[in-house]
Order: sequence, then C-alpha cells, then structure tokens
Amino acid sequence: MRQNIIILVFLTCLGALFSAGAGATNNIEGVRVWPAPENTRLVFDLSKKPEYSYFSLSNPQRLVIDFKNSQNLVELSKLAQKDNRIKLIRTSKAKKKGTTRLVLELAEDYKLTVFSLAPAGPYGDRLVIDLYDKNRISRVVEKPKNGRRSVIIGIDAGHGGDDPGSIGAKGSYEKKVTLAIAKKLQSLINKEKGMKAVMIRKGDYHVNLDRRTKIARQKQVDFFVSIHADAFRTSKPNGAAVWVVLNKRVESEMALWLANREKNSELLGGGGGVIKNTVDDNLAITLADMNKEHSLEVSVNTASKILKELKKVTRLHNKLPQHGNFAVLKSSDIPSVLVETGFISNHKDELNLNSAKHQQKLAHAIYTGVRDYFVAHPPMGTYLASIVYRQHKVGSGESLSILAQRYNVTVGSLKLVNNLTSNVVKIGQTLRIPAS
Repeated sequence: MRQNIIILVFLTCLGALFSAGAGATNNIEGVRVWPAPENTRLVFDLSKKPEYSYFSLSNPQRLVIDFKNSQNLVELSKLAQKDNRIKLIRTSKAKKKGTTRLVLELAEDYKLTVFSLAPAGPYGDRLVIDLYDKNRISRVVEKPKNGRRSVIIGIDAGHGGDDPGSIGAKGSYEKKVTLAIAKKLQSLINKEKGMKAVMIRKGDYHVNLDRRTKIARQKQVDFFVSIHADAFRTSKPNGAAVWVVLNKRVESEMALWLANREKNSELLGGGGGVIKNTVDDNLAITLADMNKEHSLEVSVNTASKILKELKKVTRLHNKLPQHGNFAVLKSSDIPSVLVETGFISNHKDELNLNSAKHQQKLAHAIYTGVRDYFVAHPPMGTYLASIVYRQHKVGSGESLSILAQRYNVTVGSLKLVNNLTSNVVKIGQTLRIPAS
C-alpha cells in the first residue's frame, strides 16, 4: 500500500513538472529599435522561440502584437524616443491569460513585415518587425551643370543595425568598421571635382541586400563599392581582397530579367529602353550580353587598380580580383566590387581596422583605384569626359618632374591622365597635360 502511494505521488509530481514545462514562460528580455531613412526595424529578444500573432488598428494607427505564454521584462516607455515612426511602445491587457500584449502607437500607416529568427551569432531567439514608408525614395536624377554630370559612386557599408557582421576577438563589430571606412571614402570622393559619393546606409541601421542595389540604381550610380571585413574560424588568415561577381550568377540573373524584360527593362542599364522594345529575342539577349560584359570588364579593371593601391597600405590576402557569388554584387547593369579590408578575426588586422589612421589609408586606396579608372575611362556626358588636355611632345632632356614643374601640375596627375605605370618617358612621346 505504502509503495503504491509513493508511486502515485511520484507520477503526480512528474505530471505537474511536464505541465509546467509545456506552459513555461517565454521572457521578452530586450527590445531594440533601429531607425533608418526608409524604415524602422524593431527586434524583440526572447528566451525561447516566440509564439505570436498581430493585427493593426487605425484612427489612431496602432500595431498590436500578442506574445503567447510570455512576460515582458523590458522598460518600454523610452524606447522609441529617437524614432519618428513609433510614437510609443506600451503594454495592454490581453484577452487570453498568460499572453503579453504590446502596442506600437504609430505616426502613420506603414508597410509591414513580421518574422521570427532562430539563434545566430551573439543573438538568441528574436521577433523582427519592419515598418516601411509607403512612399520610398524615388528615382533621383542629377541635374548636370553646363551639361556635365558627376561620376556617381555608390558606397555600401556592409551589415548594420541588428546585423553586426563578423565580430573580432576584442569585440570589434564589422558593421562599425565598414561604416567608418565608408564615411572616409565618401569625403575623399566628394572632394574630387567631377565625382560624387552616394551612401547606401549613413548610420547604424539595417538595409536588406536586395534594397542596397535598388538604392544604387535609383541614385543612378556609375560604380558600386561594398566595404566589408573578412573573418575565419582561426586567427591566422589576414590581409585585404577585392571581389567581383561570379559570371554564372550574372548570367542567371540576366536570364530571369530577360524572361520578363517589359517589366524589368530598367534593370538592364542604359540599353534597357532598347532591350524592352526589341521584338527579336536573340537581339535582346545580344544587347543585354554586351551590357553585362562591359559591366564585368569595368568591375575587374577597377578591382585591379584598387588592389594595386591597397598593396601599398596593407597585406593582400589575394593579389588578383576574386570572383564570388555575392548577393550585393548581382546587378549586371552596375559595375561593382566588394572590398574585404582585412580579417577582423586576425589580431593584427582587428587592431588596424579599428585605427582611424589605417581606416583613412584604406579609404584612400579604394578612392585612388576608383578615381584612376574613371579619369582614364570617363562615362560620356560627365565632367571628367569634358576635360580638354593640352598635348606635349617629350623632347631631349625632359622628364616627368621637369614637365610637372613647367605646367604647374603634379607628377602623379601626369601619370594618371597618361596611364603611366612608371616615371619613364621617351623622346617623341606625346603626353596629355591636365589643367593646373
């Protein structure tokens, strides 16, 4: 009898334990708000995979999220102070017991996406809410001055917001390093007459990979530079590398676009209008292929020039342009490179990548490589293409330094406009002389 009672008590306790486990509370441990120019991202950090539902209310505009079997551990009142899309985040009474109801009081009606994320890197289970402006940025066309437009360079600082990228041994975040270098590169490009920089992200917020190339296209960039810091499972690898898109990826993307070229003609670059209206499929493919080949040629040539400059300021992990399957490089109409500025997982590289002085050197190397290409190959209709050079035939006893002094220009500018790789010139050689 006594033995039966013991067994009954044990089974009762065991059942209670399983029952408690089944309804165990999921804690809301953190809420992060990431305002961006076109959207605001909210990330809820939870102790377990979230069970949730949501709905919207109007007059006034609100988003209501119900977290099943949960409790909130976060002070909400001041979370949205720096965001103008969310007026307030607060709790409200839910109909169902054990449910935590959070209410977002919104400034207006936004396009909404809600999804959960499994644990990854430094983060646990999350619920992500993106509030997108319904009127997103429109196509921006620069008004040329005197018929001469600038060469526009799109600068993409990798990662951002709730996506830190790779994390170094000393806790360095890739997203912070890339933004610092990107801002320095922007400053250098904007100081160059005839060139203009466009930042894909200007602060610590998230931009979807597909959106990055769309922004670049809307800004009508001539060239796209994505800045990153590499990482590996060990600390041994180090050095910089420059990547261009894998040709197979470009071909697959092009096939998709051509299948519906009426809708997607704007994705095919300058020849998009012609391709859109071409009845002959073979001709459309030929035109698109020419566009693709030109874009790849510009990408590879500029990558080579950037590597040449990076070699002067840091070790190279790869001495030649590498080809990779990167989503951010997929647009065949925009010449693009991805610059890995070093390995944040390497102790020495991590130290350098956090140095403002080294960041400036990296930015200057990227800037010089891009500038050198576009000075030598300026797009039609740009200020760089309109520059008229004087000509000089090299005589006996003349050198680059003598000519630079005579025409009040630098040796570097003489080499740049004449595409010279050394200071050696020959008698009878005709040189272009840039404006002083």
